[in-house]
Amino acid sequence: MNNRLKNGIALSIIPQIIIVKWLGSYPELIENYYSNGLYSFISNFYRLAFGSLPFSIGDLIYGILIIYAIWHIINNRNQIRKNLKLFFRDIAMILSVAYFTFHIMWGFNYYRVPLFQQLGLKDSYTNKELIIFTEKLIERTNELQYKITLDTSKIVAIPYSQKEIMQKTLKGYSELETKFPLFSYKNPSLKKSTFSTGLTYMGYGGYLNPFTNEAQVNSKIPNFRFPVITGHEIGHQIGYSAENEVNFIGYLVTAHNQDLYFKYSAAAYALSYSLSEIKLKDETKFHVLYSRLNRGVQKNYEELNKFWMAYENPLEPVFKSIFNSFLKANSQKAGIKSYGHIVALLVTYHMKFPIE
Repeated sequence: MNNRLKNGIALSIIPQIIIVKWLGSYPELIENYYSNGLYSFISNFYRLAFGSLPFSIGDLIYGILIIYAIWHIINNRNQIRKNLKLFFRDIAMILSVAYFTFHIMWGFNYYRVPLFQQLGLKDSYTNKELIIFTEKLIERTNELQYKITLDTSKIVAIPYSQKEIMQKTLKGYSELETKFPLFSYKNPSLKKSTFSTGLTYMGYGGYLNPFTNEAQVNSKIPNFRFPVITGHEIGHQIGYSAENEVNFIGYLVTAHNQDLYFKYSAAAYALSYSLSEIKLKDETKFHVLYSRLNRGVQKNYEELNKFWMAYENPLEPVFKSIFNSFLKANSQKAGIKSYGHIVALLVTYHMKFPIE
């Protein structure tokens, strides 16, 4: 490849960014022609191609590219020092190609019509509505915990293997589709990440590989949280990018599962977010509500907290900061805080469909 072509590819990232932002200002266009059009075709093709493989093609590709990049830099370090300008040009060229490929393969989903509009929900709630929802959710979570254990002080231990949880999640999507066809999921490509240990140290439950459309789930995650995380990553696969939306989808598909353990996992997950939101606004009220939880439910939260505490490290904030910048660059103004915006969807959804 000659230098003129390389320069052109590197510089093309500028008009690409302009075009992406311009198209992103037309969410209905993205929704109709990309998310429900081109992306639907692309994602189904790659899930058919790689879904049946017992290992992650995406992780393999990432691993090879990382090893090759390190080898290339070490092997050519003297030449790179002499031609830093060309080295950075080549990096810009790679980023330009990656930017184009990312948006064609998945990234335009960041600009689709918001989920609350698709479901006909309000986009805000009052503090009173949050308290009422949380109180009902506490009752529901306590009820499920007791049904499972017959002892309010006993921790809930989900008895399934992670493979079984994945299979049950697929069944949950089939059940959810009967109520909301927009959550249809065919040709599954759901795998445990090869990099689960690394993901845990970075503080993540999983990720979608946008280039191979494989949903990667962190196999280190305790089973108490595993069903919702699995549902979350599939949510990315079916074309939802905003983290609050896929958090909600993960909750929704787990809550609609007929399995009692899944219902408990979903209720406890939603409750953790609503309690956190209350704690930010009124810590005294938070402690009053938290004290109403069965001791077994509290033990599950403590189990999850101990898990993450065991993997705390100085680099985790760095990874979170990078991901925060990535989200903000892709139309999620709240960045990593957008995960917590699930509360608006939870409250307004259950105003429309009350907790049974």
